[in-house]
Amino acid sequence: MKKIVFTLALMLGVVGVAQAQGDAEAGKAKAATCVACHGNDGNSPTDMYPKIAGQHASYLEKQLIEFKTGATGGAGRANAIMAPMVMGLSAQDMADLAAFYASEAITPVATPEEVIEAGAALYRGGDLERGITACIACHSPRGEGLESARFPRLSGQHPAYIKAQLLAFRSGERENDPNGMMRDIAKKLTDQDIEILSQYVAGLR
Repeated sequence: MKKIVFTLALMLGVVGVAQAQGDAEAGKAKAATCVACHGNDGNSPTDMYPKIAGQHASYLEKQLIEFKTGATGGAGRANAIMAPMVMGLSAQDMADLAAFYASEAITPVATPEEVIEAGAALYRGGDLERGITACIACHSPRGEGLESARFPRLSGQHPAYIKAQLLAFRSGERENDPNGMMRDIAKKLTDQDIEILSQYVAGLR
């Protein structure tokens, strides 16, 4: 019941980090240091870094805030690569960068035929016997996520990056998910589940 109430609060925008109004043009000018990993338009050229083009501004801003909090020893998202990148960013810088990347178009990804049936079943229906909630509840039918709740868009993302994050949630290495929702789900997923889901959801459109 607690998690249901918390999720509803997120959807209504009641819970979360206060955010500034972002300016996409200003963000574009500030993005020079991001290009090496995330590409000129947020479509990262290598799958070890996430595509951030077309991602919800609210989610991007939340991650930047939490990277900075984590870098200073707080409860956020610790990441050795992002830590020095965010330390000098102001709240307005983060909002501007988020607005810029949200305004860019993500490049599509194809879903391999062999994962469609199993991926659709788990993504859309979950697994009641194992207590796995359907991914569609938070990430939408087409993997677009939910802006108001800061649930990320997954469609178009590098499958390898999605896989890495699911593994990080499962191990507890990543712990900035609201109320532990992703950790609770990921710890019930097998390696095969994660492989299939990461490829399936990346190709949704």
